[in-house]
Amino acid sequence: MSKAQLNRTKIASLGSDDSQCHILHIDMDAFYASVEVRANPSLAGKPVIVGGTQGRGVVVAATYEARAFGIHAAMPMSRALRLCPQAVVVAADHAQYAEVSRQLYQILISITPYVETLALDEAFLDISGSIKLLGRPVEIATKLRAQIKSQLALTASVGVASNKFLAKLASTYAKPYGLLLIPEQKKIEFLHPLPVGALWGVGEKTEIKLKELGLNLIGDIAKLPIETLNRIVGEGVAAHIYELCWGIDDREVVTTEVEKSIGNETTFGEDLFEATEVEAQILRLVDQVAARLRNRDLSAKTICLKIRFHDFTTITRSKTISSYTHNTQEINQIARQLYRNLNLQRARIRLIGVRAESLQPTNQANFQPTLDQPDLGWPEAEIAVDQARAKFGVAAIKPARLISEQD
Repeated sequence: MSKAQLNRTKIASLGSDDSQCHILHIDMDAFYASVEVRANPSLAGKPVIVGGTQGRGVVVAATYEARAFGIHAAMPMSRALRLCPQAVVVAADHAQYAEVSRQLYQILISITPYVETLALDEAFLDISGSIKLLGRPVEIATKLRAQIKSQLALTASVGVASNKFLAKLASTYAKPYGLLLIPEQKKIEFLHPLPVGALWGVGEKTEIKLKELGLNLIGDIAKLPIETLNRIVGEGVAAHIYELCWGIDDREVVTTEVEKSIGNETTFGEDLFEATEVEAQILRLVDQVAARLRNRDLSAKTICLKIRFHDFTTITRSKTISSYTHNTQEINQIARQLYRNLNLQRARIRLIGVRAESLQPTNQANFQPTLDQPDLGWPEAEIAVDQARAKFGVAAIKPARLISEQD
């Protein structure tokens, strides 16, 4: 049974009792692609693919029109275009996605302060304290979807349930632009007919192993003695899976966890080997990463450089500094030096990545200005750049060294 079919058949039968359902999971619909369509309305209704425009590029996101051709994230762009030659390919604009994500977060915290972000486009909300003021859970979810549509001109799907696992599952089966409630007393009825792959922690290999033993549905696993499941997948995984089979998930919505890292990487259509070209690409990636840090009010203490060679050998190097930064120039100096320290002699480079780690909210991070640091400088300039990009687009301003690049 497809998700759409399950959605149509299950919503009516599950009922409307949301009295114990204080967890919402919100998931934006085809987020990156939808932001691109919003920016260029002429793309509406067309198969749009966001991702690398070079031969070795990969799909980052796709509209539902493109997904109908079998296109999905992480697919090589060359294969995606074979499946749908008429697709419109748009380069990813991560700074713009981060800005829209920031706007989304402001909407979410207007509902409840208990928001746990999972990615730019999805989050859990604990609305226990909002029900008296804003209404029943389904009412809050309905208002939230309408608010996002009104303020962001984007759509979201929302799952409503008693815990995080069920709420996330509900939003998945509600897509696109749907709302699905799983009442607490109906959770087993909903869960047990689903395929085992719907369980968190059941990856592709585990799913194959379970299906080889005739365990195709969640209900099949729920009927097993836990000792049998231990022998199949191991004690730790077995205990986790078994609880989920019965809709048990005691994890709370965590609001204090800071993102662990922010990064960007790119695969080139042709291998790079000239140092000047490599350093230009490092600067381009640093510019994107630093902008995303500032957009999310975060600063980093560790900078990582990732390089993949033509034979797919991959190396990473990192440096931890004494204080935090979200400054493009400072991050670029570190990443560039990491590259130079490798002392590569015209090695053929297939991929470069830059990542900022050990993150802290900027207002909690310690900065150590130098004695010769001017009162105004790069930080103020970069804030002005961010504001201009938010208004005119990410291509409006970029480092002088990258001016010659094709937008």
